[in-house]
Amino acid sequence: MTWDRIAGKLGKDNLALLAEKRVGIVGLGSGGSFVALSLAMSGVGHFVLIDPDVLEAGNVVRHAADLRDVGKPKVTAVAELIHQRAPNAVVETRIGRIEANLDALDHLDVLIVGVDGEGPKYVINQACLARDLTAIYAGVYERGEGGDVCIIQPYVGPCYACWAAELREGLVDPRADVELDYGMIGADGTLEAEPGLWLDVVRVAAAQADMALSYLLRATDARKPLPGNTIILANNMLEIAEGHHLLPFSAEWVQIERDPHCLVCGDAVRADRLQEQQPELSLDDLMQEAGISLETPEEEEQSS
Repeated sequence: MTWDRIAGKLGKDNLALLAEKRVGIVGLGSGGSFVALSLAMSGVGHFVLIDPDVLEAGNVVRHAADLRDVGKPKVTAVAELIHQRAPNAVVETRIGRIEANLDALDHLDVLIVGVDGEGPKYVINQACLARDLTAIYAGVYERGEGGDVCIIQPYVGPCYACWAAELREGLVDPRADVELDYGMIGADGTLEAEPGLWLDVVRVAAAQADMALSYLLRATDARKPLPGNTIILANNMLEIAEGHHLLPFSAEWVQIERDPHCLVCGDAVRADRLQEQQPELSLDDLMQEAGISLETPEEEEQSS
C-alpha cells in the first residue's frame, strides 16, 4: 500500500514522526474502534488496545467491526482491522479492565479514553497524572443528542476530576453568565448514555481522533491549534445552558481551568508529589553542595 496521499497532506517528515508514535486506547467500543482505525489510517504506527469485552452481534450496528468478528475480543477484532489498513503497524492487545493493566500506559505518547463509567476514568486520571501522560476523553450524550471531547494535559490544565466537576456541575457559557444543564446526566454525574446511530457516535469520535492527531503533531507545521481544551458537539438541537442552544451539526469550544484546590491535582497535592520525587540527600551530599569539608588541613594537603 502507499501513503503518498497522507504524506501529501501531512508531509513526509510528519508521516515518519507519526509512524514512531505510540497511542493507547482504553475502551474499544463504538467510539474507540473508530478512533483506533482513524489514527492507523492517518499514519500512527504503534497501538496499545485495552478492553475486557467480546464483540456481540448487538454491537455490530455501532462498531467498526462486523458480523465476521462476533465472538472475538474487541481488542483482537480492532487489531485485525488496523492491520488490514496499516500492515506495518505494531499493535499490543490487553484483554481486561484498565485497573488490571495500568502498566500498559507506560511509554505512551497519548491516551485515548473511550470508556463510559466514571469510576475507570478517575483511575485513568490518577495513572496519567503519575506518568505525566496526556489523555483525550470523549462522551456521547443520551440518545446521541451530542457529546463532548476534552484534552487533559497534566498540570497544564485541569485533571479529569476538576474538569468533570466544572463541566457537569456548572460550566459557564463563554457568552452568558449561566450554567450548563444538559438534562441527561445521572445523579452520580455519569453520562448514562445509550447512543442512537453510529453516525452520532462517530462525529464525536472523529473529533477525538482529530484532537489526538493534532496533539501528536503539536511540534510540527501540521498542528491544528485548539481554541480551548473542550469541544461540545450537537448532533440535534442541544440546550447547553438556559436559553442557549447549539444548532444541529454545530459545536462550541470552551476552556476549563484547573482547580488549584482540586483534591487530585491541586497545588497542595502537586507540591507533595514534587517533594516525593526529590532524591534523598545524605549529609555528605549536602556538605559537598555547600562546599564544606570535614577533612583536616593535613588530610586536605595529602589528598591534593
